[in-house]
Amino acid sequence: MKNLPVKHLFELPQGVIYLDGNSLGPLPKSVAPRISQMISQEWGEQLIRGWNYAGWMEQPLRVGNRIAALIGAAEGSVVVGDTLSIKVFQALSAALEMRPDRKVVLSDSGNFPTDLYMARGLLDTLDKGHELRIVAPGEVAANIDESIAAVMLTEVDYRTGRKHDMDAITRIAHAKGAVVIWDLAHSAGAVPVDLARSNCEFAVGCTYKYLNGGPGAPAFVYVRPDIMAQVRPVLSGWLGHDAPFAFELDYRPAPGIERMRVGTPPVIQMTALEEALKIWDGVDMQALRQRSMDLSDLFIARVEAQCPQLTLASPRNAQERGSQVSFAFENGYAVVQALVDHGVIGDFRAPNIMRFGFTPLYIDKEDVERASDILQEILDKRLWDKPTYRQTNRVT
Repeated sequence: MKNLPVKHLFELPQGVIYLDGNSLGPLPKSVAPRISQMISQEWGEQLIRGWNYAGWMEQPLRVGNRIAALIGAAEGSVVVGDTLSIKVFQALSAALEMRPDRKVVLSDSGNFPTDLYMARGLLDTLDKGHELRIVAPGEVAANIDESIAAVMLTEVDYRTGRKHDMDAITRIAHAKGAVVIWDLAHSAGAVPVDLARSNCEFAVGCTYKYLNGGPGAPAFVYVRPDIMAQVRPVLSGWLGHDAPFAFELDYRPAPGIERMRVGTPPVIQMTALEEALKIWDGVDMQALRQRSMDLSDLFIARVEAQCPQLTLASPRNAQERGSQVSFAFENGYAVVQALVDHGVIGDFRAPNIMRFGFTPLYIDKEDVERASDILQEILDKRLWDKPTYRQTNRVT
C-alpha cells in the first residue's frame, strides 16, 4: 500500500497549498509525457489505425473498469464518455422507463443544479405529467413513498460537504419500489464507495475532481449488472449499438454496459484520465478516508479558534461529510480571492460559502496548519477588503 501523501506524483506550484481538488484535481506528473506519446506515436504515426492498434475503441470500458474498482462496482458495469449532464439524462430516463406507472422524481435542495436542470428538461420533454419534487437534504428519507419513480441524489453536497447515507436511503427507496440514482461527483476518489453493497440501480460521476482527469475529463455511468439487459438507452448513439460498424439503419443496443456509450470518445482526454488513474494503484481507500477526516477536523478546529468571524457550514461530525469543509462568511468571495493571492487555493459557492477540499494524496498536516494561519492573517488584517478581490470572475 502507498504511504500518503504522494505529493511527488503531482505538478504542484512551489509555495501553493491546493485545497481545491474537490473542484479540479491537479496534474499528475506522468500525464503530460503520456499525452505527448499518445499524440506523437499513436495519433501521429498510426493515424486512424490507432482505433484498433492503440485500443482507442475499447478505452471507455477499460477506463470504466479502473473506476469501478474505486467505487465498489463489478467489472463491466461502468463505462466512461460524454459529460456528467449526459450521464444523468441517460440514467434518469432509463429509471423512469423502469417505473412507467409512477410520476415523481425525488431529489434534494443540496443536489448540484445541473442534475436538477437535466431532470426538469427530461420531464418537460416527456410531457407525461411527471413531477420533480425537491426537499431539504435531511428530509429525503421521510419523503420516499409509493409515488416515487426515482430517487436522484448527489451523495456528497457540493456546497457543504454533507454526506447522505447511501445504503440506508437506497434500502428505503427499494422498500417503496423506487429506482435509485447516485451522483458520485464528490465521492469517487474522496470517500469509500460500495455500489454493489448499496444495490442501487444507477450511479454517475465526473472524473476531473478527486480522480484528477483534467479539465473537462469525461464522465462515467454505472448500471447494476442484473438490470443491464432491460435498460433502454434513450440517447441511442452509434457507439452504443451492438455492431456500430455494421451501420444498420435500426438501433440494437449493445448487450452490456457499452449500450450506455453515445458518441465518439475524446481519446486525448480519455488517455489523460487513464494515466491519472494509475496513481490509485496501491491506495487504501479506508486509510485515505481516515486521513481526510483527520485533516478536515484539524482545519475546523484551527479555523474556529483563529477565525471566529466564520461559521462552519459543513457537518461537524466527519462521518457525515465528504472530503471538504465549508465556512460561511458574508464577504467569502473576497476572502477566497485574497487567499489565492497568498498561496492558498480554495473556491467559493454562492451565496456565501468558502470551500476547502482535503485530498490526502497531496495535502498534509503542515499544509492545513499553514493554510489556517494565512486565513487568520487575511481576516485579522482585513486583507480581503480590496476592490480587486470583490470583482467577481466568471468562474468562482
